[in-house]
Amino acid sequence: MASLSPTLQDRIEARLNAEVDPAVAQFASSLAEEAGAAAVLFYGSNLRTKSLDGVLDFYILLPGEQRDLIWPRVSYQEREEADGTTLRAKIATMALSTFSKAASGDLLDTTIWARFVQPSALVWQADDAARADVIDAIGSAAQTSARLAAALGPSSGTAEDYWRALFRATYRAEFRVEKAGRENDILSVNQDHFTGLLPLALEAAGIAFSMIDERLTPSLTARERAATLKWWKRRQRMGKPLNFTRLFKASTTFEGAARYAAWKIERHTGMPVEITPSREKYPLLAAPSVLWALRKHRKKAKS
Repeated sequence: MASLSPTLQDRIEARLNAEVDPAVAQFASSLAEEAGAAAVLFYGSNLRTKSLDGVLDFYILLPGEQRDLIWPRVSYQEREEADGTTLRAKIATMALSTFSKAASGDLLDTTIWARFVQPSALVWQADDAARADVIDAIGSAAQTSARLAAALGPSSGTAEDYWRALFRATYRAEFRVEKAGRENDILSVNQDHFTGLLPLALEAAGIAFSMIDERLTPSLTARERAATLKWWKRRQRMGKPLNFTRLFKASTTFEGAARYAAWKIERHTGMPVEITPSREKYPLLAAPSVLWALRKHRKKAKS
């Protein structure tokens, strides 16, 4: 695993220690116990807003070797609280060992290091060793991201210029539903998280740089830049095929897909969707009838 400079490690630990709502911590603990997890990460907009509304995003990291060839495995769960509140969660599950390799850039994956250079919280760990492995993996994600940002960005610019170049490239490499300019949204809502992170990550990655006021100049040789861009082009070519394969797998193995889709439809359109046993078991086969009902619902709403 990648070695972290003390300054980057301190930064990563502090961010992973972010406070979360006790209900989130309890949900994570329950998921960890069910899965036999090594650790659970909480991320996404609900981490920032501290809201329990919408869908909570968890990554369950398992001990041992990766069991699924195509990862992560995705599922959806609902949890009823004592006060009657319903918590909803989308859960991605994979081996911690594979998560660490992906974060370090050793795999063809383009999602893990780009996702987890963004904010996340370590809300459950089995022991100190698992915690240390997660901290190291998140640090690796920061270094992988910083290395590519330095190669893709301008010869000199602000930290935001480099992060913007990174996220623009990684979003283009995948099938995404977000509008163009998503990288600006990421940086604006997570400004505190990214402030000061790039210099620490570059230093830990062994990339020299100079900094005058807020302008940063990485000291990449032409050979180093070319090697990093070659590394990226291979992953860029595989980004969409891998993303499509994962989406296809999720469409057939997404546990709780019918309940998740029903909740989303009712939340955004106001149309309740009945979850019958057949729809629960065969969500893809049920989709045409639900879409037809939704079309009629929208026509009625307009009349």
